[in-house]
Amino acid sequence: MPRKNNAPATPKIQRADGEDGRVRAVIDAVLPNVDNGRFPVKRVAGETLRVQAHCFADGHDVLRVMLRWRAEADPDWAELPMKLLGNDVWEAAFAPPAIGRYRYTVSAWVDAFASWRHDMARRVEPEDIRIASQVGAQEIAAAAQRAEGSERQALERWSRELQSSATEGHMDATALKALALDEGLAALAERHPDRSLATHHTMELSLVADRERARFSTWYELFPRSTAPEGGRHGTLKDVETRLPAIAAMGFDVLYFPPIHPIGRIQRKGKNNTLTPTADDVGSPWAIGAEEGGHKSILPELGTAEDFRRLREAAERHGLELALDIAFQCAPDHPYVKAHPAWFRWRPDGTVQYAENPPKKYQDIYPFNFETEDWQALWIELKSVFEHWIGEGVKIFRVDNPHTKAFPFWEWAITELKRAHPEVLFLAEAFTRPKVMHRLAKLGYSQSYTYFTWRNTKQELTEYFTELSQGLGCEYFRPNVWPNTPDILHARLQGGETAVFMTRLVLAGTLAASYGIYGPAYELREHLPREQGSEEYLDSEKYQLRRWNHDDPESLAPFIARVNRIRRDNPALQWDRDLRFFTIDNDQLIAYAKRSPEGDNVVLCVANLDPHNVQSGWLELDLGYLGCAPEHSFQVHDLLSNQRFLWQGSRHFIRLDPHSVPAHVFLVRRRSRDERDFDYFL
Repeated sequence: MPRKNNAPATPKIQRADGEDGRVRAVIDAVLPNVDNGRFPVKRVAGETLRVQAHCFADGHDVLRVMLRWRAEADPDWAELPMKLLGNDVWEAAFAPPAIGRYRYTVSAWVDAFASWRHDMARRVEPEDIRIASQVGAQEIAAAAQRAEGSERQALERWSRELQSSATEGHMDATALKALALDEGLAALAERHPDRSLATHHTMELSLVADRERARFSTWYELFPRSTAPEGGRHGTLKDVETRLPAIAAMGFDVLYFPPIHPIGRIQRKGKNNTLTPTADDVGSPWAIGAEEGGHKSILPELGTAEDFRRLREAAERHGLELALDIAFQCAPDHPYVKAHPAWFRWRPDGTVQYAENPPKKYQDIYPFNFETEDWQALWIELKSVFEHWIGEGVKIFRVDNPHTKAFPFWEWAITELKRAHPEVLFLAEAFTRPKVMHRLAKLGYSQSYTYFTWRNTKQELTEYFTELSQGLGCEYFRPNVWPNTPDILHARLQGGETAVFMTRLVLAGTLAASYGIYGPAYELREHLPREQGSEEYLDSEKYQLRRWNHDDPESLAPFIARVNRIRRDNPALQWDRDLRFFTIDNDQLIAYAKRSPEGDNVVLCVANLDPHNVQSGWLELDLGYLGCAPEHSFQVHDLLSNQRFLWQGSRHFIRLDPHSVPAHVFLVRRRSRDERDFDYFL
């Protein structure tokens, strides 16, 4: 009946989420995400991203949930059905096939056809089956309208047959039910669901897929100026070439240089950071810029741009990538200071504010002012520094103190650079507060320095690496651990004990997939501080030339090479996520294991944290984690000493002498051979 003119109109209802009121599916959460989708999660190309969604609906109807993903530049979505794990948690996974940026999201809907089929399977009364078959015929006919070609025809035939069989009574209930539940035809109908009332996650989440070196890398740092074979001469890039075979033989894949740019002469620091340099003092490489040029130039004493290209190519032939230090700061005589005075902070006396971290003063360094009115020109110029060196073939950058530069700059610069050059990686050298370190990782840094240098006890190491491998940060924070750097000679190393250097190297190389050393100093156990209580090296290479005796018979180079070979040969050590600590009843012993994503490679490590005394204890293993059955024996092969042991069960005695090898790195072989493995067993 027509509505009378004075009858009130039906009011319009607006849902809080903006959805049609008939939409019943709820997507409560999609994981992983970083800050509710504000930042991307990280993987490497080919690595699986396992996505979970919390999805449900009212009542008992069947829900269908789909994971959708695409490359950022591709408008078309790929889809995967998500599987119900229980408690309304659904899961599916995809692997980004190439480096770059991706999007992923989830959609869900109440599936009328699947709900009908679920109920049909439980019906037993003939009359119920006939009525339900007619309902099903309608659902199938609707699916046919959404299909095309032969699939549409097959569904139409099924719908007609089901309808006629249900209404004309020529088929008994058992046969009718079998027709309704036909598996092949049901699969066909499921390909054409009614998604008109689907709900979609509120946002598209981001994923950055890097190349493998972002996940697994082994860094060696040296100062090119200290590579001259004879003492007293300034080393060159050509001299570095002569060191490449030895560095590659130790198993490193990234060769990292401090800044290689011209060094300022104004306020130059002398040996041991003194303010009274002599005429032959070479200054700090981090005091960047002089009349010869700035961040895009090479210190003339090191060589030319052509020398750098030749070195990079030679390094690549040895399996090494060059990583450059980018330090966004200037010496007082950097060309930027005259050309762009607005980029710096000026004091009332007409001088530029140099860098300070009281009580430390860096008179030879001017920081940039990221609050300058000319900030856009500053940003563009700083990004161009990266672009210059990318043009020279550099794909890895270690960035000095990024936490002292504006966060918005890093998000913009790294996003823009990686959009044009997705293969480029950035390591954040930020020893600062945890939330600041994590923010930098969220903004785009591929790897991050850590607090490993200051984590030395069993409790400290266990808590910290559990957090790194299993905490929320594992979705975006990739640790790169260093037992020493040119800035940090930890008190733990200042005793010079060989056992300490060996243990810290094993811990770094097995707890983390990426680690590095300030190489010559670590190989030769450099351990004297500038003064008591200082973490600065005496006669630090930061301020003077050094000559290193790489032929020293006490060098740790062979041991370093063995550890790196173990890392290269065992995929378990090339990932950070699956780390498990085990109980051992001695606080001077630490035990843990890692396994590859496929679970076919398992490495068990035990280290003695006491450099002076033999330590022993009983180790309790999680056999399920190791993939070993309690009733079967298994072999552990110590890859450091080449010893093999046959174990059975979860409890084992460990004894480690720091004066021989202070750690075990066991490869776990789950099945030992028996008589059936030999050809004479019949």
